[in-house]
Amino acid sequence: MADLDEARQAKNELKAALDGRPDVSAIGISRDDDGYGLLVRVQGDAVSARRLDVPERVRGVAVHVRPTGPITAQT
Repeated sequence: MADLDEARQAKNELKAALDGRPDVSAIGISRDDDGYGLLVRVQGDAVSARRLDVPERVRGVAVHVRPTGPITAQT
């Protein structure tokens, strides 16, 4: 079980590890069954998302990988 502060620390570590990866669209904190986890959004489909080298846990915090389409800024 991870609390919010643990999830924030893990998010910073994961962001540094995945920095510069063009297939990663976003990294955020999400509610988990027993506290908080991390959510990594990647471009592509579910099959390509599973093939990425993203850890399952960072500092004991669960990491979930989900596919997404392109993300663009709204003006």
